[in-house]
Amino acid sequence: MADSNRSTPLRVLVYSNDADTRRQVILALGKHPHPELPALEYVEIATAPVVIEHMDAGGIDLAILDGESTPAGGLGIAKQLKDEIAECPPVLVLTGRPDDAWLANWSRAEAAVAHPIDPMRLTAAVVDLLRSHIAA
Repeated sequence: MADSNRSTPLRVLVYSNDADTRRQVILALGKHPHPELPALEYVEIATAPVVIEHMDAGGIDLAILDGESTPAGGLGIAKQLKDEIAECPPVLVLTGRPDDAWLANWSRAEAAVAHPIDPMRLTAAVVDLLRSHIAA
């Protein structure tokens, strides 16, 4: 079980070229989405090269990538991260629609949530991923 008294927050990378999408994700999750988890600290990123830079540097506990971002979509970035980073943290992709779940599977992301962002669905997926990440 996770230690909710852990003083170090969990770092969540949120990638989208759309500032409104990043804001929706952060508002949906809040600072403390579950009592068994430490607080969350967000790293907001708008471009693919900066995502790669942060992920290569380490210290990220979860990446949330917008599959609808342009010019580089989160699904392709997820695939690249999973192919290139040996101990890649969990990745959740935001897909354009529920039928795009097969693309999330192709990208090797551990979870997918479709646009429009449903706060309950997103929070449940994030909590599950972070619990598993902490347990590992």
